[in-house]
Amino acid sequence: MIPSIEKKEKAEIRSFQNALLIKQIAYLMSNSPFYQRKFKAENIQLTSIQSIDDLQKVSVTTKTDLQLYNDDFLCVPKKELRDYSTTSGTLGDPVTFGLTENDLERLAYNELLSFECAGVEKGDLVQLMTTIDRRFMAGMAYFLGLRKLGAGIIRVGAGVPPLQWDSILRYEPKYLIAVPSFILKMIEYAEENNIDYKASSVRGVICIGEALRTADLKPTLLASKIQEKWPIKLYSTYASTEMSAAFTECDAFQGGHQHPELIITEVLDENDKPVAEGELGELVITTLGIEAMPLLRFKTGDLVRKYSDACTCGRTTDRLGPVEGRKQQMIKYKGTTLYPPAMHDAVAHFNEVKLHLIEISSNEIGTDEILIRIYSTDQSEEFAAKLRDYFRARLRATPHISFEEEVTLQKIIHNPLSRKPIKFIDNR
Repeated sequence: MIPSIEKKEKAEIRSFQNALLIKQIAYLMSNSPFYQRKFKAENIQLTSIQSIDDLQKVSVTTKTDLQLYNDDFLCVPKKELRDYSTTSGTLGDPVTFGLTENDLERLAYNELLSFECAGVEKGDLVQLMTTIDRRFMAGMAYFLGLRKLGAGIIRVGAGVPPLQWDSILRYEPKYLIAVPSFILKMIEYAEENNIDYKASSVRGVICIGEALRTADLKPTLLASKIQEKWPIKLYSTYASTEMSAAFTECDAFQGGHQHPELIITEVLDENDKPVAEGELGELVITTLGIEAMPLLRFKTGDLVRKYSDACTCGRTTDRLGPVEGRKQQMIKYKGTTLYPPAMHDAVAHFNEVKLHLIEISSNEIGTDEILIRIYSTDQSEEFAAKLRDYFRARLRATPHISFEEEVTLQKIIHNPLSRKPIKFIDNR
């Protein structure tokens, strides 16, 4: 069921968010050592922020701020925390996020809304194919949200195609939660072992960690390859530990829906000014209703586009397109600006490539070099030339190609200590 606020006129949604923002500012002024210092330094009073438009009066919060002053973001005594999650920091050490009982309830509510966007209903069975441990928030969030929704959960975890198929055939889940490139491995395993996957119970996959849509919201090559083999619905979802919220697609597949009671979004240019609708910019978020570690104008580093037209599903809330890149992963190649998602999509054009890893490094004259390490069924120089030519035609950049053994790349890409597949390494 769609919350009523998600179907209201834009002005009513904005007024609703303005009221929540004022409440959040007051909370930060009373409880956050970090924001108390920031407000004092920038002469921000309680009356200074009365609407979303007023957020421009406050400087942004960065990932480095979180790294350097992690404990100062905490607004409650540590004895009130019920969960500790971590995310990667800019200076090497992980950044800790504590959650109170109310924060966990908010997290569950967020995921309930997200799963309902993707069509999951009470009584449906969902196979969780991502880790739930190692201080990873997402796996826990999925579990809490499905439980709150009243769906059944099979906690299989990441990897191991034989176990995944055993659970699918044994318990007949309707949905999977998985990294999309792993679905290709599932299909490959099924074909090699005579599993009739098209006749299975699975009707849709909530996909995490990899883009399913291009900048114009069309399916990526990865999404197309999956659906050519297995005609199931693929729902893109975007979330982060910092925001404790998710943007998930509905059946219109036109971007992930924002839930206005949980988060305020801005999309800003390099000077921290709003971009025009549909233009690429950095996502900046303000969390609403978080007790332990709320964030104000936090720069995610993710480059996205925002869309505000009403969706055919009935929601009038803003939507976010796919993450088209990360600011720190921008590559300058002979005057061309590149981001990893576009490069991954170019490699995915070739069915011969079964695994790939992109590495970026700086050469002796200070320009960026692109190395694509691949495991391929064709390891000829002719195929390497074909890949280079396609890459150059699509992206105006010529990569180096290195053929590798499958086991070598598997160990790097599917590192058990990593929460997501490692398909991009920046050595600059």
